[in-house]
Amino acid sequence: MDRAALAEFLSRRRASLLPADVGLGPGARRRIPGLRREEVAQLAMMSTDYYTRLEQRRGPQPSTQMLSSLARALRLSADERDYLYRVAGHPAPERMPQEDYVAPQLMRVLDRLQDTPALILSALEEALVQNGPATALFGSTGHLTGWERSAIYRWFADPSHGRAMYPASNHERQSRAQVASLRAAYGAWGPRSRAAELAALLRERSDEFARLWEEHIVAQRFADHKVLLHPQLGEIEVDCQALFTEDRSQVLLVLTAPPHSEAAGKLDLLAVLGTQEVSPGSDDGPPNWSTVSP
Repeated sequence: MDRAALAEFLSRRRASLLPADVGLGPGARRRIPGLRREEVAQLAMMSTDYYTRLEQRRGPQPSTQMLSSLARALRLSADERDYLYRVAGHPAPERMPQEDYVAPQLMRVLDRLQDTPALILSALEEALVQNGPATALFGSTGHLTGWERSAIYRWFADPSHGRAMYPASNHERQSRAQVASLRAAYGAWGPRSRAAELAALLRERSDEFARLWEEHIVAQRFADHKVLLHPQLGEIEVDCQALFTEDRSQVLLVLTAPPHSEAAGKLDLLAVLGTQEVSPGSDDGPPNWSTVSP
């Protein structure tokens, strides 16, 4: 661990960012440019004291989980993230889709989307980050671990819960889209990738998946017109627009509706719900929407 290099790198990156770059308001007058230490700590979900000690060259060696959070908070590029890991005394992550890394270019766009559902997904449809309206629509996924984080896995391994957001008439179409998306990830990352692991697991657990997998349908079908079911608001018709990273390993998905339509009104209400506290409910069921705080 190179404490001096780590401290200097964190300090320089913090100073290069403005609050607007990370979705924060300008706040009180600032004596120096850049983010405050407490703001970086908040974004990285760590204590201000812990982050301060890193910048002062007296902190413990950060874990890879901490480094991942810092890379996300500071909007590091892949090269900058690799450098952060190395000076902190850890090997750089493989240049494969990482379940805990978010592309900074997508984060910059997401930070500016507060009035309509938007989320960043991995190639395996793991929700990496979502804004308030998206959380109000889909529920929080922060309590999920392992393969449960993947919407593809939940769709086939736990249909009673994984498909609750879609009308039954759309299930077959959505099943094919999920398999086509996983095929695309498998083709991009190869037989030793997480995509291959997920495909092998689902072939054992779902006859439907195994049947569709053998059809070799390949497509990343995020841009689409969908009907979603919300437990309080009912059916919501949305248009999905997708913005991919260059290597197509992550996608920013934005859901909109025609202006002045009934669906647009429901999305406006979701934007309000997204600013309020939502209970994630129990681990064995969907979020408890009846406990939205006033």
